[in-house]
Amino acid sequence: MADRLMKVNAYTTLDLVDATVTGHGFEQDAPAVVNATAPRKNPDRVQLQVELDNMQEDHLPAHMEEFDLSPEQARKLADDLRKSAAKVEEATDSQDVASE
Repeated sequence: MADRLMKVNAYTTLDLVDATVTGHGFEQDAPAVVNATAPRKNPDRVQLQVELDNMQEDHLPAHMEEFDLSPEQARKLADDLRKSAAKVEEATDSQDVASE
């Protein structure tokens, strides 16, 4: 994407993950960048940033979403992500065992 709003570098949390944008009357898959960071000077929040590559159609102009989270909110999100990851791994492992 030539006009990306987020910087993508070696420190970016996740680059080019699979994403879907859904709106009234449309749904489209696109690669996305997800980044979790905090300001370098006087960190007072955790920033979660998400940007999907531009859509081929005119449904979604270039933009990014940014969430300012307290440390408590960031930990809650991290806990929920860990729980969901464990659930998916458990289901994947049980499917692998069943197929053997």
